[in-house]
Amino acid sequence: MYPDHTHQPPAERAIEVHQPTPLPPAVTVPAPVVQAQPGSIPAVASIVLPDGRVVTGYAINPVQPEPVAAKPAVSRTAVNVALGGVGFLAVCGGLILLTSFIAALTAFITQLITLAAVIFGGWIAVQLFSASSHHGGTTVNIRKATFKRNHFHS
Repeated sequence: MYPDHTHQPPAERAIEVHQPTPLPPAVTVPAPVVQAQPGSIPAVASIVLPDGRVVTGYAINPVQPEPVAAKPAVSRTAVNVALGGVGFLAVCGGLILLTSFIAALTAFITQLITLAAVIFGGWIAVQLFSASSHHGGTTVNIRKATFKRNHFHS
């Protein structure tokens, strides 16, 4: 990447050739058998590597996961039937509530109409009965030709 600071032209440089050195075949030495020690102290194991080094350490047992409690299998069909039943009951309950609401609303509107008729009928009755018993103002009885205001009597 950077130019060499040598004064030799590139063709005159020396080339070094490296040949790989073959390694001798690895000699497998069996690991010595170590007797297990009694008690709670774990056994020490030694391993001889191919290059002759000895590695000593404690053997680590893999951690076994706790067994999972077996769950009873529930079929998808049973779940779907149960959910369908819950949905059907919810729809039926909603329809019953809607029907009850419509019936209550109808009864309320009927009572309002009846109340309006009673009030309006009472007002008309008061107007009719108060006109015949009213003693002031102009009274006209055409059959008898009675006019109170002009004092015309026949």
